[in-house]
Order: sequence, then C-alpha cells, then structure tokens
Amino acid sequence: MADKNFTAILLLSCPDRIGLVSRISHFVFERGGNILDLDEHVDRQANVFSVRVAWDMADFSISASELNEAFTPLGKEFHATWKIKFTLEPTKIAIFVSKYDHCLQEILWRRRLGEFQVDIPLIISNHPDLAPLAEYYDVPFHVVPITKESKDAQEQVQLELLRSHDVDTVVLARYMQILSPEFVSRYSGRIINIHHSFLPAFIGGNPYKQAYERGVKIIGATSHFVTDELDEGPIIEQDIVRISHRDSVKDLIRKGRDLERLVLARALHHHVEHRILVNKNKTVIFD
Repeated sequence: MADKNFTAILLLSCPDRIGLVSRISHFVFERGGNILDLDEHVDRQANVFSVRVAWDMADFSISASELNEAFTPLGKEFHATWKIKFTLEPTKIAIFVSKYDHCLQEILWRRRLGEFQVDIPLIISNHPDLAPLAEYYDVPFHVVPITKESKDAQEQVQLELLRSHDVDTVVLARYMQILSPEFVSRYSGRIINIHHSFLPAFIGGNPYKQAYERGVKIIGATSHFVTDELDEGPIIEQDIVRISHRDSVKDLIRKGRDLERLVLARALHHHVEHRILVNKNKTVIFD
C-alpha cells in the first residue's frame, strides 16, 4: 500500500471501563493519525463497550501491513474483539440469485452509480433467467443448477468459484436455496441475506397472499447475517410499510419488493463501509 491516501477503520468491542476512548484516540494521535470519525456505544446491561474509529493514514507513522501487530498489545489489554479495515480497496462480493431480479438490479445499479465501494467479480445462480441482466452490467454470470441429489457437489463448485475470485462477502439477493453449515462456516459473518418479515409472520409458500387474506396493516423486510439457524442471524437492517384495505395482493408484492431491495442495499452499504459490530446475536450499526 504505497499510496497513503486512504483511511483506516478500527471496529472494537470489549468490557467497558474508564478511559477507553482516550486510550484509543491517543494510540492514533501519537502515531500521527488524524481521526476523521469516532462513534462509540456502551451497552450498560451487558457492560460492553463498542467503537468505530476512522483515521487518515496520510501521515501515519505505521504502515497498513504493520498496523494490526502494533495495535495488538492494546487489544489484548482491553480483552477486546477487534479488526482493522482499510478503504484503499473495495470489498469483493459475490451475488447469489435465483429468478427474482429486484435486489440484484438495485445492487448493480448502485454500484454503477458509485454508491458502493465494491468489486463484483461474479454472480452465481441456480437458474439462467437473470443472465441478460448480468450481461447488461458486464458482470460474469455462472449457472450452478441445484437439485436435492446434486446440492452437496454443486456447493463445492460454488465454493471453488468464490475461492478462485478471492471473494470476501456473499450477498443472497433472493437466492431461494438454503446454504449448508459447511458453506456458512467458510464465510461466517460475511453472508448477507434478505427476506420478508411480517407482523404477524407468515411462513411457507406465497406469504403475500397469506398476509392479504389475514388483512395485515404492516409488512416489512429484514436483512441479516446468515447462520446455521435459518433466518435467525444477527439483524443488520429492517424496514416496514403500511398496508390498508385498499391494497391488493399485487400491491403487497410491489411494496414488499421495494422494501426488500432498499433494505438489502442499506445493509450492504453498512457492511462494505465497516459500520457493523456483531455481539453474540445482536449488531451495533455505526450509521
């Protein structure tokens, strides 16, 4: 990283104690760093301190390659969980899709606008339907069909594609398959999913029809990190929209589609800007 025109970002959580912000700020100051952003939070019930600190590396006395080692003594003293990221290079993401195009379209459009600092080396799908959309945005599209009998073998194909492209993060943009525990463990904390979330919740087929028949007044969408517990991972972003008696099933589908694409886009934005700290099954979002 010869070019020093970039930012370092520290994400840290540890047991709360007096002077943590001062000690971390002094670490940056005494090495010539200029803090650009600092946001902290204390969970009083759990006694956990969380912080996101971003600083300019232009005059910093320690190189990016040596920074983790330099911060390690302080991290150990705090009994902290921490990581340091840099804005010099975009996050490499792979997008998994099936037949729905709205979430994929949103991500590719925002990437083209420059809203996301991401590199998208490939899209993986179990159906060929969205290949024209990938071609329009000039992103390689790989069809990996999934059947009950072929699922394990095809997941190995997918994992090899991710490895060969050095993918950091997997985005499930309405990918209608459940990932195996092996897949999830390979990308723990780096798989982002989107799904509908209703109050009350409806599971199984055709949830919008179920919601319509129940006369719901609110529908929503949730984006979360994927864990082995289906749809139970740490929540990154959520939103809702009001429903009235005037709305048809088609209206619910349209409103739900809009929520899904926007909620997933916001969640991905938080992730690639390194604004998320996970504490057990909860997240702190430094927005």
